[in-house]
Amino acid sequence: MRKRAILAAFCWCALAGSHRLDSHELLKVQISPLVAPAPAFVSVRTSVDASDDNRGLEVIAESPDFARASTIELNGRLSPTLNVFDFANLPAGRYEVSATLIGTGGVRATTTRTVLVMPTPGSRR
Repeated sequence: MRKRAILAAFCWCALAGSHRLDSHELLKVQISPLVAPAPAFVSVRTSVDASDDNRGLEVIAESPDFARASTIELNGRLSPTLNVFDFANLPAGRYEVSATLIGTGGVRATTTRTVLVMPTPGSRR
């Protein structure tokens, strides 16, 4: 009985925490590299579920000392599902890189990853 309760709780948590539409994730993000020497070139690949509701996609790389953002418009189901955002010359710091999928009713999905840009040897930081 206890094993069934634990299994049921595990399944409920797994299902409750997902943001899925028709068994597809609304927004997937791949960032490369996750650790890099400064000044860093970071590439963010986003994949969005094709939907007539998609209207925009915003990617932000933000540290306590520096921030950079990029936004594109999406034309619903006619937009490409894969979009690449490149951030060049990021200075040293710990960055929260977030991607936000915007729909006709507001934010549809958000995901955040951490990127670490290491100071180069001999730099002031």
